[in-house]
Amino acid sequence: MRKKRPVFGMIYGVVLTAAASFVLLDTFVIPKAQTAAAAELSSEELFASATAALSASGTEDNGTETDGVNYIPHGSAALQEGQSTEAAAEAAAEISAATSAASAGAAGDTTAEDSMAGENEALSAASAAETTAAAQAGENASDSAAEPVVTSSSYSDENISVTITEETIAGTQVYIADVQLSSASYLQTAFAEDTFGRNIKETTSDMAERNDAILAINGDYYGFRDYGYVIRNGVLYRDTSGDSEDLVIYADGTFAIADESETTAQELLSSGAWQVLSFGPALVEDGEISVSIGEEVDQAMNSNPRTAIGMISPLHYVIVVSDGRTEESEGLTLYELAEVLQEQGCTVGYNLDGGGSTTLYFMGEIINNPAGGRSGSSERKVSDIVYIGY
Repeated sequence: MRKKRPVFGMIYGVVLTAAASFVLLDTFVIPKAQTAAAAELSSEELFASATAALSASGTEDNGTETDGVNYIPHGSAALQEGQSTEAAAEAAAEISAATSAASAGAAGDTTAEDSMAGENEALSAASAAETTAAAQAGENASDSAAEPVVTSSSYSDENISVTITEETIAGTQVYIADVQLSSASYLQTAFAEDTFGRNIKETTSDMAERNDAILAINGDYYGFRDYGYVIRNGVLYRDTSGDSEDLVIYADGTFAIADESETTAQELLSSGAWQVLSFGPALVEDGEISVSIGEEVDQAMNSNPRTAIGMISPLHYVIVVSDGRTEESEGLTLYELAEVLQEQGCTVGYNLDGGGSTTLYFMGEIINNPAGGRSGSSERKVSDIVYIGY
């Protein structure tokens, strides 16, 4: 007599198969599809979209002064414009002289054939002068843009200025990067393996090198959680709320703190968000420290390696990274980290993933002393970075 298979066994098998399929889809298929869809648009198109959304939402009229930003181009952009104008003027003068000469030659000739020949020579001379001047202007602009000023602790070109200083604070080595940009499009983010998803990790330096970053820090390690808004380079990847405090970086370079319980990720994107990072907490708001003494992230120790970013004014930022968990550097508390940002003049400051994740990368080198990795003295692999670059 044949035995009937228990019904609960069949149900269990179906549920187990469905769960395994979801995990595979969530880990590999869906993230790659989202990343591929985002890749269809260039970073310039995405930034233009964020800027348009910002303008349409009226965020630019929120009382924040965006004109007169304390970024001073180091001569290159202005020089390019001046060279182009000067070259154009020279070209116009040469064209005018060539045309005048041709007209005089044509007037002195008695035949229509000679007159036509003179006009052709004038047009050829004018065309050659215009081509030469345009080529010279382009060469001068290219040379100017291709020559950033770089030292062991600074970088400067027509769009980006970075200066890194070191201080000892509370028995801890602290690295402070002053960053000034001509556009928020140069404040970018990147995913490990260029893919959004859980359990996808790389070191900060590997991601930075692949994206030709000038300066880079670890991000919010979004892949460690399945909640918290994720908007990167103008693309919405995750809209699951964790009721946390997020850092919103708008397309005009403005920083703001958003409460996930009070807004949706789509609303932030529609208002012109360029980046949204969800770790926290907020450290400085309206120039005032917004954490209390003794406040910490979940079960973290009081003193830790730290990573934070703040805004002095739109397009003028401060990045603070501290060592910790070593004999030389104990680490900073959240309150001490907030004090550093406030002393630098930040009106908004935000805490990113720290501890073993904390890494500061500059021009191909790791600047701090990471406390991650299996040995506790090397880089930890993380989900994402925040970086300055093209």
